[in-house]
Amino acid sequence: MACLKKFRIKDLKDLKYFLGNEFSHSKKGIFMSQRKYALYILQDSGLLVARPDKFPMEHNLKLIPINGKLLDDPNKYKRLVGRLINFIITRSDIVYPIQTISEFIHQRRKTHWDATIRVLKYINWTPDQGLLFSATNKLTLKAFYNSD
Repeated sequence: MACLKKFRIKDLKDLKYFLGNEFSHSKKGIFMSQRKYALYILQDSGLLVARPDKFPMEHNLKLIPINGKLLDDPNKYKRLVGRLINFIITRSDIVYPIQTISEFIHQRRKTHWDATIRVLKYINWTPDQGLLFSATNKLTLKAFYNSD
């Protein structure tokens, strides 16, 4: 026979910060962003005062594993790309550039580093961007598939 136990819980009120994600509540809904995390990465990279860029990646940029000089410090690239992967949670606008630069984690070259810096400069232009979960919309999941 199962033994029932009671647990005391504490109401921590509205969620404000969790695992690098910031939450703000209003009548419109809940806004989720990673502003503090973005500013931390920009400061750590020395790009907080760099000129922001309006686009995360050059138009028609073709990155290949053998183009350009190998990086002197490959761990710096790995660490930076790993940090950028965490932005995929709230920033769907940079999913493609981050996915592209992460493909070269084992063949880190100067051209890949430059593309990564461009993503950071774009984040510098839009550090407050995030997701709004509207209080008035009914969330529905729609999915499509191709049987081929």
